[in-house]
Amino acid sequence: MDALAVEHLSVHFDGAERPAVDDVSFALPPGQMVMLIGPNGSGKTTLLRAILGLIPARGTVQVYGQSMRQAHTYIGYVPQHLRFDPSLPLTGHEMLTMPLRSLPRKARQAPLDWAVETFRLAPFLYQPVGTVSGGQLKRLMLARAMLRQPRLVLLDEPEAGVDIGGEQTLYQVLAQQVEERQVTALISSHELNMVLRVATQVICLNRRLFGIGPPTQMLTPETLFQLYGPTAALYPHHHDHDDESA
Repeated sequence: MDALAVEHLSVHFDGAERPAVDDVSFALPPGQMVMLIGPNGSGKTTLLRAILGLIPARGTVQVYGQSMRQAHTYIGYVPQHLRFDPSLPLTGHEMLTMPLRSLPRKARQAPLDWAVETFRLAPFLYQPVGTVSGGQLKRLMLARAMLRQPRLVLLDEPEAGVDIGGEQTLYQVLAQQVEERQVTALISSHELNMVLRVATQVICLNRRLFGIGPPTQMLTPETLFQLYGPTAALYPHHHDHDDESA
């Protein structure tokens, strides 16, 4: 059974001349690291948000054969930016425990301990979230998304605001979850060099679906020219040089 099946998904914002996402269909099996690529304005974030049901869309989305409403407990989400007031004294520990409050108190410690160890959070777990580096914050966000052990996780440009070392750590930890727990990860990214290294499948999007397949088939000069136009290149991402040593 497919981990994620998207059929004829379209998003049309009021006042826009054409759809932001136009009749997109694809299916992803379990245990895949799938990278969603396309130029700025191609609809990557819109597609992720439509899959999650965060914005109105036409079409159908199923997760392991269930509707999004039925399958919401299977799904984790890491947005591109965490919207919070950096002056609030919220610690990483408090950020992680929020999703566990619905569990009995005795059942909370095991998933918390797993997240701290798996995502290497101990050195900054009790720091205010507003003081940690970009890479550390992304690890916290990924750990929070994975706490309830989802079978599908969606990430929107997780490398944004992260230095090269932090990006490699983030993808290393994520790839381990994909391999060990057969999680399916759908990740929008501008970092095509990283896509080439870590993806098992690549989805090419520019409002409509241009193709889906292994990186060696999708990251060709012809496909990149079709997707990005004459300025196509391996699209280097601008990294912030946050300190990842803490």
